[in-house]
Amino acid sequence: MGTRRSGRMRQGILALAVAGGVALAGCSGGGDGAERATGDSGEKRDSAPMPAPAPALPNGGTGAAPPGGQGDDERREFAPDHLSTFALDVDTASYGFARRTIAEGRLPDPSTVRPEEFVNSFRQDYPRPDGDGFSVSVDGARTDDDGWSLVRVGLATRGEPAETERPPAALTFVIDVSGSMAEPGRLDLVKRSLGLMTDRLRPDDSVALVTFSDTAETVLPMTRLGDGGGRGEGAGDDGEDVGGRTRVHRAVAELEPSRSTNLEAGITTGYDTAVRGRKEGATNRVVLLSDALANTGETSADGILGRISDARREHGITLFGVGVGSDYGDALMERLADKGDGHTTYVSDEAEAREVFCEQLPAHIELRARDAKAQVAFDPETVEQFRLIGYNNREVADDDFRDDSVDGGEIGPGHTVTALYAVRTRPGADGRLATASVRWLDPGSRAPREESGRIGTADLDGSLGEADAGLQVTAVAAYFADALRTAAPPGGHVDRDLPEPHATTPNPATPNPASRAPVTPIPAAPSFAELSERAHALPTRTRQVRELTSSIDQAARLAAG
Repeated sequence: MGTRRSGRMRQGILALAVAGGVALAGCSGGGDGAERATGDSGEKRDSAPMPAPAPALPNGGTGAAPPGGQGDDERREFAPDHLSTFALDVDTASYGFARRTIAEGRLPDPSTVRPEEFVNSFRQDYPRPDGDGFSVSVDGARTDDDGWSLVRVGLATRGEPAETERPPAALTFVIDVSGSMAEPGRLDLVKRSLGLMTDRLRPDDSVALVTFSDTAETVLPMTRLGDGGGRGEGAGDDGEDVGGRTRVHRAVAELEPSRSTNLEAGITTGYDTAVRGRKEGATNRVVLLSDALANTGETSADGILGRISDARREHGITLFGVGVGSDYGDALMERLADKGDGHTTYVSDEAEAREVFCEQLPAHIELRARDAKAQVAFDPETVEQFRLIGYNNREVADDDFRDDSVDGGEIGPGHTVTALYAVRTRPGADGRLATASVRWLDPGSRAPREESGRIGTADLDGSLGEADAGLQVTAVAAYFADALRTAAPPGGHVDRDLPEPHATTPNPATPNPASRAPVTPIPAAPSFAELSERAHALPTRTRQVRELTSSIDQAARLAAG
């Protein structure tokens, strides 16, 4: 993969000052457990003209965020730019970890709240493309704040292939067995999850197991699940014939916690094992299962990934992180997945583990798009200001949108990606509002592809309360994240017991939350009480929406003291 470069990515409120124009087989199919809702699609064009990159700033600079503050909304509130460019992201760990923290009676540390991961926890019912790549949908609605609207950019990939269509999988599970994993809901949950996954993989799939505490060990080399053992490598202690699937189950059953957490050793050994067991024609992945509380060896994400960069780039082996535990190294796991060309999620109970290992992991095994980036161009004739909600650490320079050496997101089958913008229109504005474009590399040929859609001011006639159900859910999720980032409850209930981001990864993109300026609220942000009312009034009442509503209610009580 290439390297991601930060630049004229505008995620603060932007004043427009320039002219211009924007499953694995065996699992129940298709992500039925995810939130789905109907969304109105904007006009879609297969080869729409793309906006030119924004010109240099008046001072001749590049528009890059100040050192030490890349990704902070409060550091980038104004700039003469009408473009917004970012790498796609389908992580959901921030939302899952926030829900668990709230359920335990604490508000999450604001530095662990990433709005895009709240929004993308609810898969939308966007139209699907016929082949690899994306469909593009754009819609929006007006808020109660005069002149401000919420605009949703929705991207979707084609669904999971049938059992006979997808290539075999070669998965290397890197399992944290350090002492911190002894807590209930950590290693025990990981073991049950691995057992569930093993039973649902195909006979032509392969699995390797690597464990780590203060050192790392390959406890099971890459093993084809359909292989019989005979009396050689696969024979059991009593000499019986043991197949590959049984060998995986036995290795998982023997996992026990011990000693400290050398995440560096685990990742390095895991990638070495994945390379040795790499299968031609298969989809090769490393799956990290950990609380990410690294305390031995290299503890920074960049340092850890630097040791396996050749394996990632030469062999295309990407990382899927699954976080567990009430104390969880969110910043480190998120950074690992971001820089490891992968994704991260979080599980706190068996139901969530079943969803991850039966739905989310299958969606990460095959790819629909590589290095996917989005660019939205707002028309300065109709738009006065705009703000992208979240994606703070996924920024890409505007003029790197078509630079295919610059890293983007890797997106699998059946995914939806949502970006929500707060947009202030000019008084009396009429006409085109924005054009949203996505660019990606074909996963097979690596040829670049683009797709775009647009929205006009007439599409914002309705209020948010009358909008498409999916847009309403998206708005509530974004407002929830916004409220958690700005909450200051009495009694000290904010959870600040986690390792500070600078303690686990010295990365300026994740500053110490104690040094952050106040986050700029989303326009028309409701109070917690008002947000609770909106959540209860949502027109769709799936399990995920009920859980969202419950978490908002609990957070409102904690914020009130």
